[in-house]
Amino acid sequence: MEKKKEYYDVVIIGGGPAGMAAATYCGRARLKTMLIEKALLGGLATYTSEIENYPGFPEPIGGTDLMKYFDKQCRRFNVDIKLTEVKGIRMECDYRVVSTFRVDYYAKAVVIATGGKPRLTGAKNEDKFLFDKGISFCATCDAAYYTDKTVLIVGSGDAAIEEGMFLTKFAKKVYVSVIHDEGIMDANKVAQEKALINKKMEFIWNTVVDSYEGEERLNKIVLKNLKTGELLPFDVDGCFLFIGYVPNTEHFKGLIDMTSKGYITTNEEMETNVEGVFAAGDVRDKFLRQVATAVGDAATAGVMAEKYVEEVNYLQEEILGAKGLVALYIYNAIEALDRECLTKVEQINRDMNNAFKLCRMDIYKSDKMACRFECDKTPCLVLVNKGEVIHREYDLAQAKIEIEKALKNA
Repeated sequence: MEKKKEYYDVVIIGGGPAGMAAATYCGRARLKTMLIEKALLGGLATYTSEIENYPGFPEPIGGTDLMKYFDKQCRRFNVDIKLTEVKGIRMECDYRVVSTFRVDYYAKAVVIATGGKPRLTGAKNEDKFLFDKGISFCATCDAAYYTDKTVLIVGSGDAAIEEGMFLTKFAKKVYVSVIHDEGIMDANKVAQEKALINKKMEFIWNTVVDSYEGEERLNKIVLKNLKTGELLPFDVDGCFLFIGYVPNTEHFKGLIDMTSKGYITTNEEMETNVEGVFAAGDVRDKFLRQVATAVGDAATAGVMAEKYVEEVNYLQEEILGAKGLVALYIYNAIEALDRECLTKVEQINRDMNNAFKLCRMDIYKSDKMACRFECDKTPCLVLVNKGEVIHREYDLAQAKIEIEKALKNA
């Protein structure tokens, strides 16, 4: 079956906070924008019962309610939304093709905001109590809900121990299930020392979760001692898993640079190693993963995608798509010599009765477009005829001679 083709300025993969925020920026910039989400708009944030640390909300707000605001704002800027699974990305001429089961979406720019998923224990009944039914993955998000209650943490890394200490500010009791022998943890030494003297924390060594128990909501966890096989039941109000995080990047392996753990590497402008492909949110290799940081990433990714599309359009329509000779003057506006030479090139154009099309490219803020034309310094005059670069000139004293040659051969 031949797939349908649809064309967009920007396609955003992932409908969590990062994806919807990036879509808002792109839609507001009047770019034709498609957002693709395979499951639920809002992502993991929708499973958080209360969010207290997202700026602008003086009272706690449910994750689902907050994501409804994101969704509403996103649609206000005419973003198209499709609920389907992305199978992969490929490069095709000047497009990045986002492939789904029935449709190939051709985009000038792509933002990957697929987030990730917490690693699970695999214990019995785990699926029954995920997220808002007792099993959580973010103490910062859900700690207030467990005020004066009993919780159990699984894990002994930095996140587990530090989040566990944070929980003791709210909960009356925090059990910690550690897979290692007594006294051995994966967290840094400073965190270990503080946790071991915290009177609200109790460590259960050599244990893993055997099962989760309860009716509508989790109320008991059964741990298994790895040395004796003994089953140890604990009455709890909730459980926090901190045994790792798995990014949703399986469809991009081989195309996008990633860390050994599968997180996408970007620069501060959210650019990946593939031109025109950006990444934002929890899918990135970074320190903190919160709704607020996802939105910050997305703002940058959305703006950079807008600039990229703008540059591509200018390149295709004004330079490569022009019918006659184009003289592209690449300069840095803060350099006096570059400004002086621009004046001379403009005078040449007037003297020759506008026989060629003069385009100006200021690289003060970004030299990415200059790199496309392999210009390693300024000022530089690039002569383009019928979409092909025919000459680069750094000695602007020769500009008129080279333009005359090009016009004669055009």
